[in-house]
Amino acid sequence: MGFNLSFHLSYRVRLLILFTLFLTVVGWATSSYFVDAIQDIPKAKDFMANFKKPTVLQEEEILTNKAPVKKAKLENCPSVSPYLKGQSKLVFKPDLTLEEVQAENPKVHRGRSHPEECKALQRVAILIPHRNREKHLMYLLEHLHPFLQRQQMDYGIYVIHQAGSKKFNRAKLMNVGYLESLKEENWDCFIFHDVDLVPENDFNLYRCENQPKHLVVGRNSTGYRLRYKGYFGGVTALTREQFFKVNGFSNNYWGWGGEDDDLRLRVELHRMKISRPIPEVGKYTMIFHTRDQGNEVNIGRMKLLHQVSRVWKTDGLTSCSYKLLSVEHNPLYINITVDFWTDP
Repeated sequence: MGFNLSFHLSYRVRLLILFTLFLTVVGWATSSYFVDAIQDIPKAKDFMANFKKPTVLQEEEILTNKAPVKKAKLENCPSVSPYLKGQSKLVFKPDLTLEEVQAENPKVHRGRSHPEECKALQRVAILIPHRNREKHLMYLLEHLHPFLQRQQMDYGIYVIHQAGSKKFNRAKLMNVGYLESLKEENWDCFIFHDVDLVPENDFNLYRCENQPKHLVVGRNSTGYRLRYKGYFGGVTALTREQFFKVNGFSNNYWGWGGEDDDLRLRVELHRMKISRPIPEVGKYTMIFHTRDQGNEVNIGRMKLLHQVSRVWKTDGLTSCSYKLLSVEHNPLYINITVDFWTDP
């Protein structure tokens, strides 16, 4: 009886010990699991945070795992733009400001603009000789920028300003504009443009052809008729090669008149023919003004015209000397200021 009692006691003790050991093991395992889980929580938070962030590939990954993205190649612009309006009625506001003109032309940057939807057929430089005609320049810029954009032109407008108050030399300023603008861009076409002439019809395309082109068929001041047979002034268009071939304008026409006839003679000497748009298209409005001081009629112009065939090779681009004072890239145009009366 005593033996059975002690056996049962020892058996219960062993069960108690085993149960205690079991609880200990379970408790240790459970506590270890929760500790590990708690330690892993920050990693999970980091993962979610990173999951929400956009994936940024390193430069090497972009190069090795992804083909480089190429910009879509633009098609050439059509020969006749779909945005042309034809004849326009020009309005010149007396209180117009340059800031207004700038606000109306947001696509113009540092005097240049180009179509975004297609590749322009030519790169065109507009060269405007200038002195003391700020109001005329503002009116021209107001109309010329949208005019050229409707034609889908890749263009830059250069205003070549003659410093000082001595005799004005329009032709030499044109030579300067040609030479200086080519330092910025290899322009295909050059439009030599008076500041007081504003085109009325945007079908009068400001681009060059196989032959030199005269764009001013008529203007309001002449009843929209050609001034005289052989007239080649106001606004003309020559390619880079055509203008270089004739050695540009003469540098010797001081004051008003003669330099455009001189250029026509140079063109004819090289057996080139002048083309013009039809009269309905080649219309311009001339902004009225009185004769500028320092731009009086050149009384020696006829004598110079008789010398063209003899001097064109030595008088022109090859002999154009000037002192460059500044080149400023304004929002609406590039301003080139030169001095002709001091040594370069």
